[in-house]
Amino acid sequence: MVKLSNKQENLLLFIWAPSIVALLGSLFFSEIMGYPPCDLCWIQRIFMYPLVIIYGTALWKKDISIALPGLFLSGIGMLVSIYHYLTQKLPALQKAGDACGLIPCNTIYINWFGFVTIPFLAGTAFIFIFVLHIILIRSRRML
Repeated sequence: MVKLSNKQENLLLFIWAPSIVALLGSLFFSEIMGYPPCDLCWIQRIFMYPLVIIYGTALWKKDISIALPGLFLSGIGMLVSIYHYLTQKLPALQKAGDACGLIPCNTIYINWFGFVTIPFLAGTAFIFIFVLHIILIRSRRML
């Protein structure tokens, strides 16, 4: 195990923080606001929730190798979020969102500024986590 530099430890913290915010945000929307999640929202949760544990453990043990599964989970979650967002915003894909399950995946609970929806927020978190993880890997190679 190679000791992390302060910069790398901070990067790991900046990766972990949005996973916690995303977890709390999804629970806020479903449990407090009463917005039932659609099937694609559940899939995004399946990819986001483990990131809290993965990156939290990596940060606690100061070992980035523990966090490697987070890169894959965030990458797949990012793709699901992008698809989900497109089913909400692109007319050509809105029909696909109707056939999603009990709650249609093209349902828009929030639409801040005309473009910020729940899948947009999740996708932003996944992209942020994925990009910072790539930066962290690149910083390890420069040692």
